Amino acid sequence: MTDSAAPDLDDPSHDPADVARAAADRLRELTGVEHFDIALVLGSGWGGAAAHLGEQVAEVSADDVPGFSASGVPGHSGTLRAIRYASDSAGAPDRHALVLGARTHYYEGKGVRLVAHGVRTAAAAGASVIVLTNGCGGLRPEWRPGTPVLISDHINLTADSPIEGATFVDLTDLYSSRLRAVARTVDAGLDEGVYVQFRGPHYETPAEVRMARTIGGDLVGMSTALEAIAARQAGLEVLGISLVTNLAAGISETPLSHAEVIEAGQEAGPRIGALLAEIVRRIDR
Repeated sequence: MTDSAAPDLDDPSHDPADVARAAADRLRELTGVEHFDIALVLGSGWGGAAAHLGEQVAEVSADDVPGFSASGVPGHSGTLRAIRYASDSAGAPDRHALVLGARTHYYEGKGVRLVAHGVRTAAAAGASVIVLTNGCGGLRPEWRPGTPVLISDHINLTADSPIEGATFVDLTDLYSSRLRAVARTVDAGLDEGVYVQFRGPHYETPAEVRMARTIGGDLVGMSTALEAIAARQAGLEVLGISLVTNLAAGISETPLSHAEVIEAGQEAGPRIGALLAEIVRRIDR
């Protein structure tokens, strides 16, 4: 169980960075990995990517790490995993990835601190890069279910932020152009677009989808943007990748369902898992 002496995210007097450091220390203890090079948040459809990346050296229940809890969303593992993998750089030592399968979504009502806790823990554990993935609705008809799309920017419609107090964080190039270029060395055909995070948990109405398209959105979903903001504050370089699991409301001719999201992710899983693993191997320290 979580160490009762650890600082509590629910206590407003505790700095979220302190809780993240306590979580990172606990991860080192439980995994035996002193330093993680990269972190991955694996959203709907992306869960199999870790198996393509390398050797799992440890798996930890989210409940055993301060600030984490099992995800309340089907398709998310509720564990934290340490993966050893080889770099594509000649002569480089093996690296370690922290795979965060215990994502807290904003709509779960647990507070924005918990939403941001995973990325803050990754930074405290040594990571300099984080890969944020999700399953989403597509606004472009040519993006059929199963299409991976690089996130070039986002629009945050949650009316919230993970940053507390008078702390002003520059979000220019939030989704790293360098990392998107690395991704295209693996698949030159990868498209990119602007991700719009809604609050959820209901799917967007056709009118909301038209609004998102009008203001510059290409993808709609219920995660990622708040995490990306927290990651930038923590000093992480961010790569965002969406898997289009369905056409958004009003574009799709059929009703939306979470079962459809999971099914599309399962069908695309082996292909996008191998793609993501190769991208990670090409990212420099």
